[in-house]
Amino acid sequence: MHDDFDRCYRAVQSKDSRFDGWFVTAVKTTGIYCRPSCPVRLPLARNVRFYPSSAAAQRAGFRACKRCRPDASPGSPEWNVRGDAVARAMRLIGDGAVDREGVTGLASRVGYTARQLERMLQAEVGAGPLALARAQRVQTARVLIETTDMAFSDIAFAAGFASIRQFNDTLRAACDTTPTALRAKASRRDWSASAPDGQALSLRLPVRTPFAYEGVFGHLAGTAVPGCEEVRDGAFRRTLRLPSGYGVVSLTPQPDHVRCTLVLEHVRDLSTAIARCRRLLDLDADPEAVLDVLGADADLSPVVSKAPGQRIPRTVDEEELTVRAVLGQQVSTKAARTHAGRLVAAYGTPVADPHGGLTHTFPSTAQLADIDPAHLAVPATRRRTVTTLIEALAGGELTLNPGCDWQQARQQLLALPGIGPWTAEIVAMRGLGDPDAFPAGDLGVRLAAEQLGLPGDVRELTTHSARWRPWRSYAVQHLWTTLDHSVNHWPPKETP
Repeated sequence: MHDDFDRCYRAVQSKDSRFDGWFVTAVKTTGIYCRPSCPVRLPLARNVRFYPSSAAAQRAGFRACKRCRPDASPGSPEWNVRGDAVARAMRLIGDGAVDREGVTGLASRVGYTARQLERMLQAEVGAGPLALARAQRVQTARVLIETTDMAFSDIAFAAGFASIRQFNDTLRAACDTTPTALRAKASRRDWSASAPDGQALSLRLPVRTPFAYEGVFGHLAGTAVPGCEEVRDGAFRRTLRLPSGYGVVSLTPQPDHVRCTLVLEHVRDLSTAIARCRRLLDLDADPEAVLDVLGADADLSPVVSKAPGQRIPRTVDEEELTVRAVLGQQVSTKAARTHAGRLVAAYGTPVADPHGGLTHTFPSTAQLADIDPAHLAVPATRRRTVTTLIEALAGGELTLNPGCDWQQARQQLLALPGIGPWTAEIVAMRGLGDPDAFPAGDLGVRLAAEQLGLPGDVRELTTHSARWRPWRSYAVQHLWTTLDHSVNHWPPKETP
C-alpha cells in the first residue's frame, strides 16, 4: 500500500487509525516518522515519504514520533493474509527467529539463501532481516524501559542487544532520546508497576477496531485445557512454552485493546511472548477488509453486522493446536479438553502460578515422543493418528511453524493416516492463520449455515463460500457465533 502515494496521503489527511500498521509517514523536514493517525498537522505532500514499516523508516534515517508511537502500532495485517516467502519470513522475524537462529537460519526455514531473502525483503519491505529484527529489539527495549523498573543493562540484554553501547546508540538513533529520558517521560503515564524475571509485566496490546472480542475469548475459554489454560477474574490465562523458559499470560479484553500481564521465567522472551499472544488473539487482522467482503452476502450480512470485527481463535504453538485438533476429532469439546488435560499433567513442564490454577505448559513434541498409550484414552485408530503425528513432527516429515507454507502443510497433514480435510482445515485456520481456510464438513458450520438459509450440503456450501474468499476463515467464525454453544459465552457461564 505504501507505493500508492495518493491513497496513503488521503488516509493521513483523515487521521484514519485503520491504517496504523499498514505503513508509516516520514517527514523529510523534521526527520520523524509517524502513524497515519498521528494528530500532528499534516505537512505538505512534497515533504512526505511513505514506508511499509518502522524498520524501513529507521533504515532511511528517520526517528519515531514521540507523540503517536508508530513503533507500537498494530502489526501489518498483510503478513498474516499472505503465504509467500516474504510474508512467511516476516512472521518468523516477529517470532524472534533472527535473534535465535540468525539470518541464515531464517532463510533456511523459508527455503531460500540468505542473500535471496535479503533481496526480497529489501524490495518489498524496505529493510533486510537484521534491520527488521533491530526495530523489534527497539520496541522490546522501549516497552521494558517504560513499563518496568529494570536496570538499563538488564533491559539491553533482555531485548537482544549485544552491548550497552549498542543499546544506547540504537535507542538514540531510533527514538531521538536516551533511555533515561524515555523512562522519565513514561513515569508520568498510567503504567502498571513491574519488575525483572519472574515478576509481572503489564502492557497494552493494540488492536484495530471494530473488535468483537467476545467471539475469540469465548472460544478460547470454552476449549481451555485444564492445567495450561483457565479463565480467572475476567481474563483468559494460559502458560507459554518459550525459547528460554516458560511464561504465564493473562489477557483481558477491552473495546480497543487487550490488557496483557506477563510473568516470564526469562524476560529475554518478552518479544516472542508478545508476538505469540497477538497471534493467539488474531490482533493484527484487518476487520474492515473482512466486513467489505462478508457483508456483501445477503445471507451472511445480518450475522456480520451484528458483531463486526470477529477474530480467529488461534494458537501460541502450531504443533500444540494440531495435537489438540486430532484429539478433538468426533468428540465433544469437554472430552477433547479432558484428553488434552491428561497429556498436560503427564508430560508438560511444571510452572509456578501463585495467583492462579495453572500447573504445566502444554508438552512439546520432544516431550511427547515416548508417549504412553495409557495416557491416550481414545480409540485405537485415534491413538495411532496421534503417535504418527508426533513422529512426523519430530522427524521433520511435517513442518508447522509461523513461517511454513500453508498448502504444503495441508498436503503433509493429509498424507498422515487418520487426518482428513476437516482436521487439515482447522489446523490451517487456527494453527497456521490461513484467512481462507474452510472446514466445510464441520458440523457447527453446516448447522449454522442451514439456520441462515445457506446450503448445508458440504459440496454446495463450498461452492457458495467462493464469494467469501479470501476471508472464509472469518466467515466460519461468524457462523460459529450463531450457535448455542459454550464457545460463544464470554464471560463464560461457568469457569471451564
